[in-house]
Amino acid sequence: MPVLLEGTCHCKAVKYTVESNTPVPFMICQCSICRKVGGYMGSCNIMGNSKTLNIIRGKDKIKVYIAAVEFDKHDKVKKAGNSKRSFCTECSSMLWNYHDEYPDWIYPFASTIDAPNPLPPIPEGQHVVSIMRGCCPDHVPKPEGAKVYRAYGAAKGIE
Repeated sequence: MPVLLEGTCHCKAVKYTVESNTPVPFMICQCSICRKVGGYMGSCNIMGNSKTLNIIRGKDKIKVYIAAVEFDKHDKVKKAGNSKRSFCTECSSMLWNYHDEYPDWIYPFASTIDAPNPLPPIPEGQHVVSIMRGCCPDHVPKPEGAKVYRAYGAAKGIE
């Protein structure tokens, strides 16, 4: 049964809801992009059902960032990625990530989720998932107890 997640950016200019079949466990992406936009360890994401995303307020405050995935020797963008990271233009909070190749899913940043509080417990036998370790420097720690993948893992998400 889906859980209704409610989220906001830090300045509360953007407020949204989205349903999730898997509000836990979290997926921590440790690719170079997520580490740069989300912080040292990467971005902590929850899988949401994209068709249920409802922007309650602040649609005009949302901007999309499409990250570069390849640079030339002068650090000029050689190739752009295909994921779209939405953020608040007022406070810079990352809101969610969306990939065209996975149209059913949207990945809200766990840091934006305000309710329910607390989230349901992690189901028995499941773990936090850490993806994209293959492009992660050795000094970035692996999340304790996480199932770790060098790329995206065995599935198209955590469901």
